[in-house]
Amino acid sequence: MKLQFYGAAGCVTGSCHLIKVNEKNVLVDCGLYQGKDEKERGNEDFDFNPKEIDFVILTHAHIDHSGRIPLLYKRGFKGEVICTEATRDLCSVMLPDSGHIMEMETEWKNRKRIRQGLEPIEPLYTAKIAELSIYLFRSCEYDKWIELFEGFKIRFKDAGHLLGSSSVEIKIKDKDKGEVKLVYSGDLGNKNLPLIKDPSKIDYADYVIMETTYGDRLHDNINDEFGQLVNIIKTTFKRGGNVIIPSFAVGRTQEVLYVINKYVENDTLKNLTVYVDSPLASESTKIFQKYSNIFDEEAKKLIDKGDNPLDFEGLIFTSSPEDSARINKIQSGALIISASGMCEAGRIKHHLKHNLWRKECSIVFVGYQAEGTLGRAIISGAKKVKIFGEEIAVNAEIHVLQGLSGHADRNGLLEWVEGFKKKPKEILLVHGDSEVQDSFKNLLESKGFNARIMKYGERYIINKYDGKATVDVKEKIIKLLDSLKDIDEMDKEILLQKIKKVLEE
Repeated sequence: MKLQFYGAAGCVTGSCHLIKVNEKNVLVDCGLYQGKDEKERGNEDFDFNPKEIDFVILTHAHIDHSGRIPLLYKRGFKGEVICTEATRDLCSVMLPDSGHIMEMETEWKNRKRIRQGLEPIEPLYTAKIAELSIYLFRSCEYDKWIELFEGFKIRFKDAGHLLGSSSVEIKIKDKDKGEVKLVYSGDLGNKNLPLIKDPSKIDYADYVIMETTYGDRLHDNINDEFGQLVNIIKTTFKRGGNVIIPSFAVGRTQEVLYVINKYVENDTLKNLTVYVDSPLASESTKIFQKYSNIFDEEAKKLIDKGDNPLDFEGLIFTSSPEDSARINKIQSGALIISASGMCEAGRIKHHLKHNLWRKECSIVFVGYQAEGTLGRAIISGAKKVKIFGEEIAVNAEIHVLQGLSGHADRNGLLEWVEGFKKKPKEILLVHGDSEVQDSFKNLLESKGFNARIMKYGERYIINKYDGKATVDVKEKIIKLLDSLKDIDEMDKEILLQKIKKVLEE
């Protein structure tokens, strides 16, 4: 059995891992690179043949995990995408929305290209292609084993990150009857998040692929941050400004609404007007309400009492561009929640353009900001940022509430992996900035775990006879040969081919 890491390896976004076993090819996630990762790696090409992929196991709907599935379909993938039912429904609105954004951005770029005498380009995929790709999705329940093919079973466990999000248990029997259990953490959720259950514990694994997004830091107490949000809203309105919350349309927006609902209904926040300016957020909120049966116990109790925790007086969902534009004329007293969460696209850029330069306003970040994004630039202290080609001064108060993040912090990640009854043989670290992964690897090793940081394109081979694993050493051999400057190029190539043959055998 071979694992190969094609995304979220050596970076945060673009999750994509390939399992090769029993002459089958299984992808775990197929996400878009975002921010710096997109600029450095690009989303256009795959390092494998999409036509040869038999299954995609999808952990959750966020675009950095699901966003290249329509491209995979466009390039010839005709297998099945296996996920939870809630993930399928969320993808049915998220992926076409992603395609629509790509079409709009490509249209804007092509107008400039035509003026420059350049050939037009195509979007990565269209909304229509994304809609068609949804027909490949097959949903299944949490906590039930299903066999995808002979010798390959999977089970989804609630990862506590997003509605429908999963960690995946994978039992693999190769042709020589050896069995290995592989667990992929997916994105693990922060404990005590609104609406969402805490991450499920898993009893054992031989090998673990694990995310490390916040592996070097601790979140503030989430209840303290709820109080901070209330104070930010009150203080901002008192000085005559608006509060802008860049928020992921799926997940974070619904959790923020849940928190605000609590303070509206107990009269802590009075006469509040909240605009959710994102058609995707509106559609996603309907899907959240459909799956209230998998909410946490606190949210279920509210629903049982007839209280919809995602609706309250003063909440307004906007849909049309005209409605969105009217919000930008409001000078004070508005709480505006808009996508995208990293401020890279969508209506949030318009709201920042109209409010970021105003000292009386506040911008509140409640999710991860990838390197290279507009959101990261703002929280990192930029004095000016470019929005739609115009320089905008950063004068508003900037707040970062990490306790509302959907990702587990260092202690949450450690608690999850320490939940195994027996230490895994090795933990393969993905989905994190390099310094964060170094820090979390050191922490794991101090607790007696074997851990390895996976690099882009790296292969990890699990020996089918004894369950032990080794990292593919081809790249190390190539580097060694490159260092032998006195070897004739032809001799080097002959030697390299012989080494490759030995490795293949």
